[in-house]
Amino acid sequence: MKKLRLGVVGLGHRGRAMFKLSADFDCIEPAAACDILPRNWYEKQWLSDKPLAEMFPNAVFYEDYDKMLDEAGLDIVIVETGADIHAEFCSKALAKNINVLSDIPVVANLKEAELLWKAEQQSSAIFSTGANPNEQKFTVLLKEFWQKGLLGKPYYMEAEYIHWSLPKSSESIHLNENGDWRRLLIPVRYCTHSLGPLLTVLTEELRTVSCFGTGMHADDYAPGYKKDDMMCAQFQTDSGVVVRFLKNARCRAAIGHHNYRVFGTEGYMERIDRSPVHDPVIRYNSMKELDTSLKEISGEFMPPAYAHNKKATGHGGMDYALLDHFFQAVLNGQPAPISLKEGLCMTLPGIYAEESAKRGGEVIRMRYPWDEDWTTEIL
Repeated sequence: MKKLRLGVVGLGHRGRAMFKLSADFDCIEPAAACDILPRNWYEKQWLSDKPLAEMFPNAVFYEDYDKMLDEAGLDIVIVETGADIHAEFCSKALAKNINVLSDIPVVANLKEAELLWKAEQQSSAIFSTGANPNEQKFTVLLKEFWQKGLLGKPYYMEAEYIHWSLPKSSESIHLNENGDWRRLLIPVRYCTHSLGPLLTVLTEELRTVSCFGTGMHADDYAPGYKKDDMMCAQFQTDSGVVVRFLKNARCRAAIGHHNYRVFGTEGYMERIDRSPVHDPVIRYNSMKELDTSLKEISGEFMPPAYAHNKKATGHGGMDYALLDHFFQAVLNGQPAPISLKEGLCMTLPGIYAEESAKRGGEVIRMRYPWDEDWTTEIL
């Protein structure tokens, strides 16, 4: 079997985890890793772990990303830098025809969206969006439910992404070790985990948005902290489908993380996390079945096709499925499992929503790089 030479840029918590998980695939040779902090090559991620340099003695570690692209002979780059700086790293790899798996959100602004779209169009490599929630059990079942006609046409959907955290307990240290992007990112901008699964059953883009924030409701926030406790955005497609999205910066109840509800003309499906015991459940029904009552099954993240695969780990198996589908696409010359277009459709709405909130909830028309009236300005 051909081995794909793989490199990763960004060796924070997730970058190290994805590099190690990639090594579980027979088709992958973990060849190189890059980070501006050399300590991330040699320090343990967890007490039970070994440092990356010890686990992968044949891999070359770089501080300079351009040098890694020039010297390491890579087939694949996984981009795990802070969420505010993905696009430039992706574009540089695509320019050298190196296949890219980028974590989400894929861009930080509209100019980056244009840059990355053009880079992908001009490259012979594939770009795949690292949206692991699109691999979860709920998303797989929702798409099957819709494809079988049991859902009908979706007309209203909603999703919530809530991390329980008190004002002084911002995201834990290991999530912030390589930068402040989690602390600084406006809540509604982190919409990809929620919109991605819902967009798999829509045949059109979200086109208008109105968003509001709640303001901050505590006196003891960390220095420099300026984010709404909650933000709620309401999107709509040109055909009238409404999508509501709620994201928190602070929450004073042990609830969450990911909830989804999908209303269709023929049926309904939801995933609810019954916190604080984290007992997720999926419920569904269809008017096209003899039994139209609401049915209930477990709602764990593990994708059904990987339920008996002992190697399927990482966010409940979603990361393994994400890597598997991407690696197979590269090996077999197939299209990206989650395309850049899909990635932008789940990323750009957050950018427009933030602007709407700044304008007091003003309804804003959203555009995408493939539109004839595309512009890098929010009009």
